[in-house]
Amino acid sequence: MAKKRIIYWDSDCFLGLLNKEVDKIEKCKGTIQAAENNTLIIVISAITIAEVIRLKKKPHLTQASEKTISDFFKNDFISVINVDRRIASKARQLMWKYSALQPKDSIHVATAILQKIDTLNTFDEGLIKLDNQLGNPALHICYPDIAYQQEFEFPEDE
Repeated sequence: MAKKRIIYWDSDCFLGLLNKEVDKIEKCKGTIQAAENNTLIIVISAITIAEVIRLKKKPHLTQASEKTISDFFKNDFISVINVDRRIASKARQLMWKYSALQPKDSIHVATAILQKIDTLNTFDEGLIKLDNQLGNPALHICYPDIAYQQEFEFPEDE
């Protein structure tokens, strides 16, 4: 059996997907498709489950979306990592070194680094500016970039 690819998603990816944001959903569909096809695991921090309903300057999800959100995070292809002392300490160290790094973003980055994940997907331009500057080996921080494979129906011969 082939080894599954593992990537980290920050809250911005889920919010774009769940809000069906036109500029984000197309970039996210390929990752979700790969995860549903059992070739990829999406790792998240536990804070994502709360953070996903409301990010600064982003459309908010309403309480009417609760079941959709809850069900989505129960998918087997999502691996939730709890924030513990080790992750919080690493996040603090990252914020000392990179003053532009916000507290929640530093938790996402620390989680990815300590879980030895090589790619963090985000739409946060501030995080993308830190691409290949964090971790050892360097963490690749980018937009979701797995191509969506549309399935075609071929007409049957008559």
